[in-house]
Amino acid sequence: MNSETIKETVDFLKHKGFHNPEIGIVLGTGLGQLVSHIDIALEVDYADIPNFPVSTVEFHSGKLIFGTLENKKVVVMQGRFHLYEGYSLQEVTFPIRILKALGIQKLLVSNAAGAINLNFKKGDIMLIEDHINLQGGSPLAFKNVSEFGERFTDMSEPYDLNMRHSLIEIAKNNNITLHKGVYTAVVGPQLESKAEYRYLKIIGADAVGMSTVPEVIVANHLSLPVIAVSVLTDECNPDDLKPVNIAEIIAIAGQAETKMITLFKELIKL
Repeated sequence: MNSETIKETVDFLKHKGFHNPEIGIVLGTGLGQLVSHIDIALEVDYADIPNFPVSTVEFHSGKLIFGTLENKKVVVMQGRFHLYEGYSLQEVTFPIRILKALGIQKLLVSNAAGAINLNFKKGDIMLIEDHINLQGGSPLAFKNVSEFGERFTDMSEPYDLNMRHSLIEIAKNNNITLHKGVYTAVVGPQLESKAEYRYLKIIGADAVGMSTVPEVIVANHLSLPVIAVSVLTDECNPDDLKPVNIAEIIAIAGQAETKMITLFKELIKL
């Protein structure tokens, strides 16, 4: 990756009209309904953006959207990229570098995840307080990384405390149950085995998914305040494990998304 690649992509988007966004939003699996709340000015397919990866997952629509939400200019990734699609961690996180270069000051990330903590139920929301990276690599592990930020990026508090406190208050005020916990990122795309779920519980995971951690690492590398929430779509009980039903997971994500939309909209208002 080099600065010329980033400049080419940013120049293309600015020429299209992506001017001075304040907030970036990444929408996870089955979590596209937030877009209907945005006064959309522009949308561009990932396939038309120079140097951008293209989403290969059928329930990720693959568009970059620019518009207004709660009187703030936002740029939204409707669909993200994953290691399991065959991309490198640098490719997965390239869009975060582009959003920062466009001017965003805050990043809001969502995902669909499985509940390892069995006190959490499907359809609940979890605010990510910390994470465990089990993806076997780092999006910062490339030769010229220090051109873009501190190579040895501090991760003592990767999720912005101020935004976390705000979200907890917003959840209380709107009677939304907001769990707090540790998210673990695995490669996928296969779901976990019973033994793997037991292992994840032992090492301190409350939820598991296949995304988010690379984007958060890069946000920290760029000194970009970031928060992330998981919509919990299944309960990962190794003693009562049923075969996964992706259609059901997508449906549950859609039902629970209204709570996430409330949280994000109220946070953007502040």
